[in-house]
Amino acid sequence: MRENSSLKDYFPMIREREEILKEIEKSFLLKGIFSGWSQKQREDFLEYASGARGWKILYDPFFKEVLNVEYDRSRLEDFLATVLGKKVKILRILPNDSTRLADETSLLITDIVVELEDGSIATVEIQKIGYLFPGARCACYSCDMLLRQYKRVRDQMKKHFSYRDIRSVFLIVIYENSPAEFKQMPDVYYHHAKQVFDSGLSMDLLQEYVMIPLDIFRRHMQNKPIESNLEAWLTFFSEDSPEKIIELITAFPRFRDMYETLYDMCNNMERVMEMFSKELQELDRNTTVYMIEEQQKTIEQKIAEIQEMETKLGQMDMELEAKRAELGQKDAELEANRAELGQKDAELEASRAELDQKDAELEASRAELGQKDAEIASLREKLQEQSQRVTSPSGKE
Repeated sequence: MRENSSLKDYFPMIREREEILKEIEKSFLLKGIFSGWSQKQREDFLEYASGARGWKILYDPFFKEVLNVEYDRSRLEDFLATVLGKKVKILRILPNDSTRLADETSLLITDIVVELEDGSIATVEIQKIGYLFPGARCACYSCDMLLRQYKRVRDQMKKHFSYRDIRSVFLIVIYENSPAEFKQMPDVYYHHAKQVFDSGLSMDLLQEYVMIPLDIFRRHMQNKPIESNLEAWLTFFSEDSPEKIIELITAFPRFRDMYETLYDMCNNMERVMEMFSKELQELDRNTTVYMIEEQQKTIEQKIAEIQEMETKLGQMDMELEAKRAELGQKDAELEANRAELGQKDAELEASRAELDQKDAELEASRAELGQKDAEIASLREKLQEQSQRVTSPSGKE
């Protein structure tokens, strides 16, 4: 890389900022388009078109221009071979109409479906903002592609149709901003999956998935050189830094032709501005749908939290009711004990009254006995006096 080099050093067809502004100013149509953009959007366009920044390859019209199968199949074939890990030859491009809801397509940057030489189907889908429930959505879309292939082959083969004629379906999803699930693995930017049995049973279930989060890839590549073919392709898709683009086309010269395709396209100012306007409209729709999905996600979380709180409150009510029943039982037992204690108190009071009566009777008996003792003592005294008179000498007769 030449020191202090710019993209214009490698792509002489890039025009200066002033030249671009002059052409816009001269055309009533271009001036109208340009004035309809925000200040930031105007600045972004001028930086892209003048080479101050590289074009965002993931913009749908630019992506399809560079990887146009009718123009040059080798580019998309090389990318598919890189991510699938096998030799790929494209037979034809297929229409990408599917049973997905129209609202779902609004978050897509692009969606290319091709049939390979062996009859298998490959779809390259690029999402600017990752959908909620990405696993379920990818599974449904893959099933949709498989069913479309089944119907097409069955109609072509008619009576000679056999399930051996159904080929694999590959779904390749590239996320510019990946869903939360990918953030749980912040160091992994390539995910490949196919359906297998945990028993070890060997059976081709035809569906394979490759998912690539570019935001995680960019963090992974900070201060690292571009070394592999996969790193080269993902850098091509994710980087708009002139320094990184120059590093890429120096290490992997075949990407230079792809950038030339873009900058040659910029010579048609009307076309490139209309493409950029279309992309801005799609980005606005993407943001709106994303906000709706995020709001829906927040609402669902709030509903789940409320349901959880209601469950906890219900459980607390049940526990409180059980406590109330237990307390009621304790109150009943205490009331029964109080009644029994009252009965015991009454019996004890009656016993005390009876004992007091017995004490009074005993006291009366003791008084009567004392009186009897006094009478006996008096009688004894009299008897003793008589006895003495009888025995006295003066008393002899």
